[in-house]
Amino acid sequence: MNRKPIVAIVGRPNVGKSTFVNRLFGKRHSIVDDLPGVTRDRIYFDIEWQNKVFTVIDTGGIIPGDEDDIMVSIFNQAQLACEEADKIIFLVDGQEGINPVDYDIANILRKSGKPVYLTVNKCDNKESLLMTSDFYGLSLGEPHGISALHGSGGVGDLLEIITEDFEENKDEITDDRIKIAIVGRPNAGKSSIVNAVLDTKRVIVSDVSGTTRDSIDSYVKYKDKEYVIIDTAGIRKKSKVDYGVEKFAVDRAIRSIRECDVAVLVTDASEGISDQDKKISSIITDAGKGIIVAINKWDLIENKKSNTINQFEKNLTTQIPFLSYAPKIFISAVTKQRLGQIFEETEKVYEHCTKRISTGLLNKVINEAYALNPPTSYKGKRLKILYITQAATQPPTFVLFVNNEQLLSDSYKRYLENKLREAFGFFGTPIRISARERKEKK
Repeated sequence: MNRKPIVAIVGRPNVGKSTFVNRLFGKRHSIVDDLPGVTRDRIYFDIEWQNKVFTVIDTGGIIPGDEDDIMVSIFNQAQLACEEADKIIFLVDGQEGINPVDYDIANILRKSGKPVYLTVNKCDNKESLLMTSDFYGLSLGEPHGISALHGSGGVGDLLEIITEDFEENKDEITDDRIKIAIVGRPNAGKSSIVNAVLDTKRVIVSDVSGTTRDSIDSYVKYKDKEYVIIDTAGIRKKSKVDYGVEKFAVDRAIRSIRECDVAVLVTDASEGISDQDKKISSIITDAGKGIIVAINKWDLIENKKSNTINQFEKNLTTQIPFLSYAPKIFISAVTKQRLGQIFEETEKVYEHCTKRISTGLLNKVINEAYALNPPTSYKGKRLKILYITQAATQPPTFVLFVNNEQLLSDSYKRYLENKLREAFGFFGTPIRISARERKEKK
């Protein structure tokens, strides 16, 4: 399959880039707020327009020459997006008119050698559309007036022009790449891991926690196989989350967990397991996703001995017992120690998430487990398991047909789960077991 064309959207802060992306995408995907600089990293989206599929890169608002560390990083991200793109949409604010920063950005874009489409946003009425002629002063050709907020004013015409030489999508695109969400509390090193894996500064890394606000998709190849890596915002405790941009970022991170195949829970080796790590692991298991626990910053642990890893794993299992089935990897984003294990363990976990067991084999294992340890009776009644079948995968879901579903206790359900794991592995994936009542045949 040929590479999809890439279109980058650039401009100074608060001109409506993310609103424009949301208009293209058809739903609220980028974070939109009245504060400038809400989008910090470059974020990729696939868009289909009249049977033509292309990738859009949403970038943070740039101010050339600003020496603030975050603004420098945003500027670098936008430059990388322009280098990667086939075409560039330069978005400006039609209500404010030409800003001195627009001239600086225009000069940079001219040097890129890429086709640039000067797009004047916030043209919400006929009067503002007439004002677009002022932007000829940027010497980037004809300005295209649009209203990203209302969808009027030429969004379709602009897409017609941009995509006129894009090939139509003749075959339905199926994406069989495993989606890996990198999740954890703020400042655990999630973005550093993504950058190290990609070997490029794909997302902004700073000592200030919370520098990643959107969930950001990246594509990486490991041993000739492609994966989707999703870097997410750090998930704080609810009491510490400010309403607004940060709340949207946390919501997006949780949504990314629900949309991924395998979640990598990043913890900080130097700080140990926190209550928030336990909460995030619960979110992952409740969503039914495969999970890998990545203990990052392992290079900072001093005086390591031969049993240090074993002791850490033992402590982790004690603190989060319901994650005993999850693989643990000890990595360092800084030294790139064992980063390949993320993909190797993901393959194993995904295989077990999607594993199907025949009904005959399942019943053999459950019947043996029942005979070995029958459930205790309750008020003179005893649970009888008539048979078991697998109803779904991701996560593996099983239905027990029983004489009385009220007699299936949580402890016996855990016992059966352990027996299924002993027999079939189900490495790194939660298991769902439900009971359905059925009368016994006489």
